[in-house]
Amino acid sequence: MNSIPLKFLICCLVPLLISCNQGNTRNASELNDYTGNESDALKTQLAQGWNTWDTRSVLTHVLLPEGFALHLKLKDNQSGEILEDALIGRGTYGNKEHVTPGPHAYDGSYTELEVEWRNIHIRVQSASENNELYLLITPIHAVPGDSLIIDPQMLWDREGEIIIEGNLITGQSPLRTTEVYVNGDHWVADPENIQVSLGRETALTSGTSKSLAEVGETITRAKANLEKEKDKFQKTPELYNAMRTVLAWDLIYEPTHDRVIAPVSRTWNVGWEGWILFDWDTYFAAYMFSLDNREHAYANAIAITKEITKNGFIPNFGSARCTSEDRSQPPVGSFVVKEIYRKYREKWFLHEVFDELLSWNRWWTENRDVEGYLCWGSDPYEHGPLPAWLERGIGTKKGAKWESGLDNSPMFDDAVFDTTSYRLMQADVGLMSFYIWDCHNLADIAKVLGKTEIAAELMERAGIYSKKLETLWNDEFGLYLNKDLVTGEFSHRLSPTLFYPLLAKVPSQEQTERMMKEHFYNPEEFWGDYIMPSIARNDSAYKDNIYWRGRIWAPMNFLVYLGIRNYDLPEAERDMVEKSKNLLLKSWIEERHVYENYSAETGRGDDAGMSDKFYHWGALLGFVGIMDAGYVPSPQLSLELEN
Repeated sequence: MNSIPLKFLICCLVPLLISCNQGNTRNASELNDYTGNESDALKTQLAQGWNTWDTRSVLTHVLLPEGFALHLKLKDNQSGEILEDALIGRGTYGNKEHVTPGPHAYDGSYTELEVEWRNIHIRVQSASENNELYLLITPIHAVPGDSLIIDPQMLWDREGEIIIEGNLITGQSPLRTTEVYVNGDHWVADPENIQVSLGRETALTSGTSKSLAEVGETITRAKANLEKEKDKFQKTPELYNAMRTVLAWDLIYEPTHDRVIAPVSRTWNVGWEGWILFDWDTYFAAYMFSLDNREHAYANAIAITKEITKNGFIPNFGSARCTSEDRSQPPVGSFVVKEIYRKYREKWFLHEVFDELLSWNRWWTENRDVEGYLCWGSDPYEHGPLPAWLERGIGTKKGAKWESGLDNSPMFDDAVFDTTSYRLMQADVGLMSFYIWDCHNLADIAKVLGKTEIAAELMERAGIYSKKLETLWNDEFGLYLNKDLVTGEFSHRLSPTLFYPLLAKVPSQEQTERMMKEHFYNPEEFWGDYIMPSIARNDSAYKDNIYWRGRIWAPMNFLVYLGIRNYDLPEAERDMVEKSKNLLLKSWIEERHVYENYSAETGRGDDAGMSDKFYHWGALLGFVGIMDAGYVPSPQLSLELEN
């Protein structure tokens, strides 16, 4: 995941170069169904229409590609203060806003939320039909004088002019002229905005003026249409609802590359000048999108893959400010890409990302191999001025831990960092497993693309590292263990990553049964009311309850679940599904939050102050149940896909 300091500090000052020209050159026979224009066409297709595109506030509705925005603000009459922007999970009751997210269609055809701030409580609903907007603001509680401010803007330096005449807002751009009518109570207009009393409902409609009744009918119809989508997932309707809601509210337009993406949360984006994409987080989002939205699955997988660095690896993060050129993150990309392809069977998508994924695969062995084992690392590089906290991570143990995605995991506390090779001198079971898995999945993709020699290369490496991973099995303990490459001793700091060999199908059935019986179901280690803690319960760091020191993380549950599916372990599979589902729904039903991480003691996400309240990979806890119900094609390892 992301490094702890990233949440609080400002990032780089100078964007770094990105190179995507990696891997093998495609020959003519491989291009018979690939033009290279499909990705650009997809970007254009997605960046259209009315939606909550602006990452700064969920109260802003924007028309693309024009960039014409209706930015809603709240004014408290008693204090005279104005709520300029609103974000999900940023505030609490009192002087900060509290946003309760409601349903949100990916395409903006319907959205709903509630905002509570000071003495004001409103519901905001929108519908979009035939590229026209219907926006309804309903006051649930307000005092006389409280008001809604409608602030029209042209975002992202788009060319255009805004004119306000009475209750009519006109947005003129080179593409078209858009008229928006305000139907509200005691409105006051000036050249920059319109202020409306919160004494009754207010409606905004583009195109032509509509009555409140007409807007209400359209809103009701749009909501009903969206609710029907849950009917497709009758076995898991609320899991689907939670997953779709967090993914849809996290969708934004990113103007630097003219694309629609889904960063981990809007609160992260604000501190990074508009957007940040983390490596495995974004691949997992693409996988969740693949359930029912092909376009966003493709767009997000392509977006993070194209963040590839000039040294040929997918970075820990790419952002509007900088890219992590010193480190990568867990290589889950080939698995996600293969599974998306297995559902939609469009080969251009594989062509679009294959070279980068192959470059990344080769990079691991060339840069993170120590004595035949794979280890995390962080490489020094020439760069411009950087904040001190980021500078301290480059070429250090801290940076190597960030590469693992498990920023402060106790697994690394005692590991030695070699300041010559810039490697964490610990053979890592999780990384070895990821890499073997990556080789298998990328080999399948290579076969589909007719790259037989590359497929053979990948399978050869998978075999070599599989044999090396077998040496990390501790038969006395009944589990794979990380190994200190300085002392040669096994480490007994236990994490769910030690179950990741199941992803690569390296253990025998007998070994997996021991792993489950002796460790998965061990209440002193991983079993409990809430599972799986990121470090064993009997580890001295478990009580810290800070980030990866004891808290539950959805990707860990998800990855262990995928590994369990590779074996005959029906009880463990069932328990992982039920425990994960219950953990997600506990906060979702009570609060409408999907947390970044959860307490392994209480199941709560808000008890440590280090968990984003609306972070899309938390929905992987629900994706487990959705997959188990059969709504997602069952992942398979080294399945030779048909051409």
